[in-house]
Amino acid sequence: MREFTPPQSGLPVHVALILDGNRRWARQRKKSHEAGYRAGIAATRALVEHAVRRGISILTLFAFSSENRKRPKPQVELLMGLLVETLDAQARELMEQGIELRFIGELDRLSSKIRSRIRRIEAQAPAEPNLTLCVALHYGGRQDLLSAFQRCQEADADAIGEALGTAGLPDPDLLIRTGGEFRLSNFLLWQLAYTELYFTDCLWPDFGEAEFDRALEWFAARERRYGGSVG
Repeated sequence: MREFTPPQSGLPVHVALILDGNRRWARQRKKSHEAGYRAGIAATRALVEHAVRRGISILTLFAFSSENRKRPKPQVELLMGLLVETLDAQARELMEQGIELRFIGELDRLSSKIRSRIRRIEAQAPAEPNLTLCVALHYGGRQDLLSAFQRCQEADADAIGEALGTAGLPDPDLLIRTGGEFRLSNFLLWQLAYTELYFTDCLWPDFGEAEFDRALEWFAARERRYGGSVG
């Protein structure tokens, strides 16, 4: 595992985010779902750049869940089309900024076009990244665990951790969920065992630098005991 050290005292190494609220943001403004997703993509890019400035080492984004496949076909096709467009438009620039792109989830369920782009992007990762951007696509925490159990010959905690999609990364210190919902939605179920959970009503396209910094300040004030007692 690559060594990850805290960027500053009290700041998390690894931040996981559930990006919720794109469609509600669009409805409130009488815009299309596509406009909401595009606003969410813009917010994501801005947040990634801000996380680099803050010295965060890892961001893991819940971009598309396995359950999202149950949405109407036109909506899924729209999401996949925007994914391809975003990869083509932004992946090279992100890598030039020293950002490592990594993808987890049931990637074999994605189209061959998307899989080929993902393989090419991951092969070009910088040797010493400024930030690892881990994107969860067609991801479900239960399936991640089931696949890990199937790969493990010895079912101890370390072996399972190294068989999960996030193998090689430390568990998230902080989970942020936007959009006012208070659930994990089948995201990183094993990895979030001792993660601090931060929920906000802010819809994802409106989640900017100030909101992210507010979450970091909240995290810094937490006393993390990992099940131990005070003192």
